[in-house]
Amino acid sequence: MIEPLPFTPQLDVQPTVTAFFDEPTNTISYVVQDPTSNKCAVIDSVMDIDYAAGRISYGGADQIIKFIKENELELEWLIETHVHADHLSGAPYIQGKLGGKLGIGENITIVQDVFGKVFNEGTEFQRDGSQFDQLFTDGDSYQIGNLTAYVMHTPGHTPACMTHTIGNAAFVGDTLFMPDGGSARADFPGGNARTLYRSVKRVLQLPDETRLFMCHDYGPNGRDIQWETSVAEERNHNIHVKDGISEDEFVKMREERDASLDMPKLIIPSLQVNMRAGKMPPADEQGDVFFKVPVNKL
Repeated sequence: MIEPLPFTPQLDVQPTVTAFFDEPTNTISYVVQDPTSNKCAVIDSVMDIDYAAGRISYGGADQIIKFIKENELELEWLIETHVHADHLSGAPYIQGKLGGKLGIGENITIVQDVFGKVFNEGTEFQRDGSQFDQLFTDGDSYQIGNLTAYVMHTPGHTPACMTHTIGNAAFVGDTLFMPDGGSARADFPGGNARTLYRSVKRVLQLPDETRLFMCHDYGPNGRDIQWETSVAEERNHNIHVKDGISEDEFVKMREERDASLDMPKLIIPSLQVNMRAGKMPPADEQGDVFFKVPVNKL
């Protein structure tokens, strides 16, 4: 069953969207501005990591901070569409420089419970989502200046995935890729291909002209990187879930495809950081920070 939209779309509202592409992780972050005020939100920011060297840096996040400052904007929200497994969040770094509230879907608690066990985090690791300022439920809304943002639960890739619709723009996280990219994998713990299909179809109930913004793009077949499409384009051309592809067909394709995929190269540090709202694991007695590598767990 496809759940109905929990809000009424507002196509006459047009937020200003600026994209920032992180080439090492193929991630697109966004600054979303209210055109009637100086208020903005940041969606799916990135913290840089040289994994081989174990070094963290903030070049991508600093670009976003510079943009916000140069345009004299006020940051109200830092949004994570889900717990990313392929890049580390830059949200707490940006929050420390500019303020704002950090929000994610309420099912972060499920992710924290699952991966708290995978990484043997112990009882000191809180699994209640308290690391975030706001836990969103399906149908929630929040304000970016005079813009109203609506939150829709779209699980399948992960249990905590949410799509954020702001006027005529929807930020889908990893639920969808560009039409020639298809859909996200659904084989992580808590993921489900059948659930993902229904979530995609829920998103595609938005009006055809709704702008859809991707979290990732890999330039299939050598094309230039892209991150914006529309509901109509996805319904007509998405190679995995366009109109006419049945749920059973999608599930068969997705499960076979997922079985052939390698784990994301940054999954181990990403999960440990992102389930903590972008913060590092606690330091040891000497003040040193380490990532854990679970053996035969992922």
